[in-house]
Formats: sequence, C-alpha cells, structure tokens
Amino acid sequence: MKSILVLSAAICAGASLLDIPEGHPLVNWRPAGPGDVRSPCPMLNALANHGILPHDGKNITEEQTINALKSTINLNEDLAKTQFEAALTTNPDPHATTYSLDDLCSHGILEHDASLSRQDYYFGDDHSFNQAVFDQTRSHWKGPFIDVEQAARARQARVDKSNATNPDFGLSKDALSLTYGESAAYIIVFGNKTSGVVNKSWVEYFFQFERLPIALGWTKNEDEITSSDQQTIAQKIMDASNKPAGE
Repeated sequence: MKSILVLSAAICAGASLLDIPEGHPLVNWRPAGPGDVRSPCPMLNALANHGILPHDGKNITEEQTINALKSTINLNEDLAKTQFEAALTTNPDPHATTYSLDDLCSHGILEHDASLSRQDYYFGDDHSFNQAVFDQTRSHWKGPFIDVEQAARARQARVDKSNATNPDFGLSKDALSLTYGESAAYIIVFGNKTSGVVNKSWVEYFFQFERLPIALGWTKNEDEITSSDQQTIAQKIMDASNKPAGE
C-alpha cells in the first residue's frame, strides 16, 4: 500500500471508473445467518461475510484459505498456508483436512484471553464481537491514525484488564506471542507496513462490522505481506510495550 491515506478519485483527468458487477464478493457482504458459524478471528469472519470463504463458515479447505488470503489482503502464500495449518489444529478430528470457523472457538489453542475485541472464555461467549471490550481497546487509539505505541498500549491494557478481572486468566508463551502478532496484523493489513501506522477509521470499521473497509477507501497492500513483515511490526509493538512510562 503506497499510503495509508485514501487514494484520490482523480488519478488522471477523465478516467472512468470500472463497472463493478453486482454480486462481486467485496461488494456482496452479508453477516452470518441461521446455520452459519463464525470464529473469534475477525478477518476469517469478514472473508466469510464477503463470501470469499464459504459463507456458512464450514469445511474450509487449504486452497480456499490460501486463495482468500492472497487475493483479498495479499498475504504471501507461505504465510497464508501457515494460517491454514494453524486453523486446522483446532479441528477435533486429528485426520481432518478442513476446518470450520467455530472450531477456532476452542479455548487455549488459537483463541486466548485478553482479546482486543472478544471477552475471555471464563465470561462466556469468547467468539462474538464485544463492544465493551473493543471500546476499551480503541480508547488507547488517539487521533486519526494508530501507530505502534498506541497499538502497544491498547494490547497491554487488555492483558492487564483480563488479568485483573478473570480468575482463570492465563496466557501461554504461544498465546502471548499471538497477542503481539494480532496487533501487528491490523497495522500491516490495513496500514503502512514500513512505518507501522494505520488509519484508525479503517481498523474500527473492520472490527465492528467484520467487513473490509473498502467503502472508506482501503485497498489491499500492493506488496505481498510476509511473516517477516508481521514479525517486524510485532517486535516494534513488544519493544514499545517494554518502554518505561514517559519514554
């Protein structure tokens, strides 16, 4: 993505807009309905809501996952495959070759305490968007853009809140790593993966509606997103979290 700013509509004088057909998956969005399943992961939910993954959220294949992540947010194929393999571990069938979104709700595999937008498993529903939880997260995002310092404060606040209120609170080493990676993800997918800055309105829209913020001007990153990109921003968030107050 060349910029976190909305691209100008008048790139060249007299240029005509493409005629987007009805039913195009990025336009044809609808939330989950009866019989559909969803997960604690807002991105996978959004892809299902757009119909890029199966709308019912069930029996998702490796090919479907990789194609969806590559075509929609330009994830590198290796990283997209890693995401599929991680999701597959949540299927209780050890011989499974597909996963369903509600498999990801199993506590302690990929789902974990201190989510940015979900309440902890201890309190009940750990997979649906929770406005109160998300309001705490976004209270640390000041101004129109989110940088790594604000992302770090929001992530740490959720960890502290869960630790203080959840008697069964726990984060394994892997889960703790996930919390940094998840905060990095919304920056590199919707923002500038080099500067580590993202348009706040796009991130809020994505979390609250589980819908890609195309209507607000977002376009997918022009360069492939790699595991190195995510690790770089995650490390910056970790470093910012470890800074003494006032620095």
